[in-house]
Amino acid sequence: MSLRINDIAPDFTAETTQGTIKFHDWIGDGWAVLFSHPKNFTPVCTTELGTMAGLEGDFKKRNVKIIGISVDPVSSHDKWQADIKTATGHTVHYPLIGDKDLHVAKLYEMLPAGAGESSEGRTPADNATVRSVYVIGPDKKIKLVLTYPMTTGRNFDEILRVIDSIQLTAKHQVATPANWKQGEDVIITAAVSNEDAVKRFGAYETVLPYLRKTKQPTA
Repeated sequence: MSLRINDIAPDFTAETTQGTIKFHDWIGDGWAVLFSHPKNFTPVCTTELGTMAGLEGDFKKRNVKIIGISVDPVSSHDKWQADIKTATGHTVHYPLIGDKDLHVAKLYEMLPAGAGESSEGRTPADNATVRSVYVIGPDKKIKLVLTYPMTTGRNFDEILRVIDSIQLTAKHQVATPANWKQGEDVIITAAVSNEDAVKRFGAYETVLPYLRKTKQPTA
């Protein structure tokens, strides 16, 4: 069975570029983004890690921690970070998990159980499915899963957009429409009656009997 939204994110203990962590303890009371890579010193991943480093302040504003993982030992991660700085101009300050025994990749079902127990000798193609992003909430439940091919760099502005939506909709009984961005109108969920919608949101627009829009709540 694959991991689904609202499943508890599997906990684990792992070595990182910032020491040993227990994942759930490391998340604490906030949010987290775990994003994975098939191997160090790969071109697309190098650009992604640097881009994420440049956006770290934007994630912090949202109370979101960043953590990367690659199917290689931590000692290799330390060397990779210099290349990331050269390629993107950004220094990686968030931790990178070393997954040399494939434990976390298999725990999160990015690799099959029979993939072996060592990263040694494995190529990026062998680990092509280790290209996922997980957004995890303070309740340690998975809120989003995205998986990308190796040839397509991830859009981390989209990850920020989704986090804005998830955090907003967790606080208010609203949903967000296609291509929604901060400050735009939102959808009132079916759980809110018309009478209650007026009390909660004031004026709203009925587009269809099941589609009601209102201004984004700010409180």
